[in-house]
Amino acid sequence: MWALTSLLLAVVARAAIPNAMLRGMHSLPKITVPERFLTSSNGTALPPITTVYHFDQLIDHNNPDLGTFKQRYWMNWEFYEPGGPIILMTPGESNADGFEGYTTNETVNGLIAQQQNGGAAIVIEHRFFGYSNPYDNLTSQSLALLTIQQAIDDLVYFATTADLPMPGGDAVKPGQAPWILIGGSYSGALTSWTMTQSKPGIFWAGYSSSGVVEAITDYYDYFTPIREYMPQNCSADVEAVINYLDYMYTVGDTAGIQTLKEAFGLGDVVHIGDFATALQDNLFDWQSLQPTVGPGAMFFQFCDALEVKNGVSAGPEGWGLENAIYSWGNFWNTTYYNYVCGSEDAETCLGTYDTSQPYWTNATVNNANRSWFWIVCNQVGWYQVGPPDCEPAIVSRILQPLYQQRQCVNMFPEAFAYPPEPTTEETNANYDGWDVSIPRLFFANGLRDPWREATVSADGLNKPSTPSMPIHVGDGFHCTDLVVQNGIVDATVAAVQEAGLMYMKEWLAEWKPSA
Repeated sequence: MWALTSLLLAVVARAAIPNAMLRGMHSLPKITVPERFLTSSNGTALPPITTVYHFDQLIDHNNPDLGTFKQRYWMNWEFYEPGGPIILMTPGESNADGFEGYTTNETVNGLIAQQQNGGAAIVIEHRFFGYSNPYDNLTSQSLALLTIQQAIDDLVYFATTADLPMPGGDAVKPGQAPWILIGGSYSGALTSWTMTQSKPGIFWAGYSSSGVVEAITDYYDYFTPIREYMPQNCSADVEAVINYLDYMYTVGDTAGIQTLKEAFGLGDVVHIGDFATALQDNLFDWQSLQPTVGPGAMFFQFCDALEVKNGVSAGPEGWGLENAIYSWGNFWNTTYYNYVCGSEDAETCLGTYDTSQPYWTNATVNNANRSWFWIVCNQVGWYQVGPPDCEPAIVSRILQPLYQQRQCVNMFPEAFAYPPEPTTEETNANYDGWDVSIPRLFFANGLRDPWREATVSADGLNKPSTPSMPIHVGDGFHCTDLVVQNGIVDATVAAVQEAGLMYMKEWLAEWKPSA
């Protein structure tokens, strides 16, 4: 709900991330917690939705003798009526504080809870994120238990054993009540993967928003929707600068590269890959866009800096290379460097070769970047790199998976002696990826989502939408459909939301308790 909230793109937070795949990591939009008192359907006052509950989750589902850890969750049962559905969501790869709004009817989650047989909505924190940790550190040894399968098993174990804090909450297990699993982005993929892996009936239905179901090592297509939907003059000038950088790299023009770095105020960035990654940063700002975001968004400031001269906008071909270098560099010098790096020097902020930096060595809990890095390096990849020679490039082809795989060794030297290949083929084989075929699973995607090409709406996949597994696409960005406000300002998003609610209503009407 971008009119009421923001993605919290704090300068300090950005400056602490010298790694491209983390600056472009998946994220759900946060929404503000409504400032109102909650009451149940019979008028009883309810706890604030910021109330934290704890569930005794198994440390290792393959070895229950290891015991349990406290997994945090939040719950809202203001609409609940006996027999109503339980809507479960994990925000995935982040501390779950601040995602309590997803238990309200300002999101699709809450609308599903509200619309039929009053349901209750839960947000549960993913293992090894925030303060839901099996161990008190994020070392490689501890993170061995951070896998997709353990995360799936967490959701199933919670649904099948949790006694919920609402009245009658000990009698709403699957079979006693319909459970609906919802997720967006990585957690949208987790929705699909969980329904693929779990026993039928544990989760009666699922809703996957921008679900990145296909693990892909060489994920250059992250930038395809950005190039397609960003202003054409801006993409033309970005391509011109990137092609110029790649040409100089190919012919070994180190002096020319240094001159270009200095034009951006980044002459002290030592390694060419780190400089090329810095230029990606402006494109990663696309992921913070939503239909409710205005022209002051950082991505639009960037394109305006390149394309508007003396109040006049360039044509679709842009202003050309010379002006693009000057204007893009000036934007970094006057605005963007401070936004990304603050008071840090360029090499400290953007360099990825000094492995003594705390960024690489800090193994304390509540470090979402480190936990997510572990999943990326091991199982899913999604390295946002330059495209093949046959495709236009708004990101340098200097950047290839090895550039980011090397950083897996930086972060986890005890686990990786050399740059690891993520087991993407195994991940897709185990959890079906694009081949998913599960009844009562709704997919919602956005044409302008940079993660679109890892979803079931990827170009060329042509996966059919069926009444059993519908796929609906609007003009939205990343996880746009989850937030009610986005549908108010974009009719195509509203159509996706309405379709999702319609299918949930139909599927819930079909549910019957187990004998």
